Amino acid sequence: MIKDEVTSNHRQSMAEYLSPLARSIKPSGIRRFFDLVSTRKDVITLGVGEPDFVTPWHVRDAAVYALEKGKTQYTSNAGMPELREAIGQYLNDSFAVSYNPANEVLVTVGGSEAIDLALRALISPGDEILIPEPCYISYSPITTLSGGKAVGIETFAKDNFKLKAESLRAAITPKSKVLILCYPSNPTGGIMTYEDWLPIAKVVEENDLIVISDEIYAELTYGAKHVSFAAIPGMKDRTLLVSGFSKAFAMTGWRMGYACGHQDLIGAMLKIHQYTVMCAPIMAQYAALEALTPHGLEEKDRMMESYNQRRRLVVKGFREIGLECHEPEGAFYAFPSIVSTGLTSEQFAQRLLEEGNVAAVPGDVFGLGGEGHLRCSYATSVAQLTEALDRIGQFVRKLNQG
Repeated sequence: MIKDEVTSNHRQSMAEYLSPLARSIKPSGIRRFFDLVSTRKDVITLGVGEPDFVTPWHVRDAAVYALEKGKTQYTSNAGMPELREAIGQYLNDSFAVSYNPANEVLVTVGGSEAIDLALRALISPGDEILIPEPCYISYSPITTLSGGKAVGIETFAKDNFKLKAESLRAAITPKSKVLILCYPSNPTGGIMTYEDWLPIAKVVEENDLIVISDEIYAELTYGAKHVSFAAIPGMKDRTLLVSGFSKAFAMTGWRMGYACGHQDLIGAMLKIHQYTVMCAPIMAQYAALEALTPHGLEEKDRMMESYNQRRRLVVKGFREIGLECHEPEGAFYAFPSIVSTGLTSEQFAQRLLEEGNVAAVPGDVFGLGGEGHLRCSYATSVAQLTEALDRIGQFVRKLNQG
């Protein structure tokens, strides 16, 4: 009995060993919600931002072949030279931005590591990091963990969730240092055109900001071609371009990302990467190299066409249900408004799960401007999407009748 009491007391006190910073970080709103999903049967999930496609066979085969050839060693900390070369060529061909593979390209363990490395390399205590919202949920916590202060900038459905120069300018203070961009946007599907970027670039230059441009959904646009912020005149040297293979290439579990930018910034990130990760897995690097071949790019385009079909289906479906939904022009998310139902995002998502057996993410977890919306991923089959829309329609009709 005495032993049990000692063990119990020890366990109760373990939280006291944690740093105040670690204690202050909230768990992911997405993961918390989907813990509930795991307790239910027959749930259609529209929540996880992951392609339903399996990584193309020839890409998987490249990794298997690398293993068979005994490719199990460390690579260069920055990544295999041939992969860095291929990434540089791909960005030049696709988005008209040119980088020196020797010192301006870093292969990372997913795009998330690249963002983490960049913020750790850039932030001094108290620096303010400007983040247009709604946005990917990791930016603010990583900023906090790096010693910075996250400053949200609200974007609006009436503007198709584009960042406006006047909103950016209003958020800037003497402590502002970094602007994080994510277009095409998770969760809204919003994009920025060349004309949209020009006034943003002017504000960035006038205020001497560094930009982290998360372009993980660059290949997933429907109509207007993606324009990299680094391609805007005068912006390349002050922009760190972050991307990876997870979304457009259906390689989420491979954890393959990269960062491209000025050699001073890449060099600082490389030092942190050396001590924390060493290098990305060699087998995954060979797979990524294969994904950038003409065959791999063709597979990527085929998947994108399927997303476009689903996008049209979902937007039309929400509008027919009576939920206002702006036209997502990128990524694979719809972000319908649920304000007309009188419920909060959290209430709507919770009740939709419990009463309709459909899982989607409440918009408020994505920051300013997210309340009153629901994030729904259409990276799932047409059959699943059709059934989900039918269930959501029934749920909304019951709300209206009540």
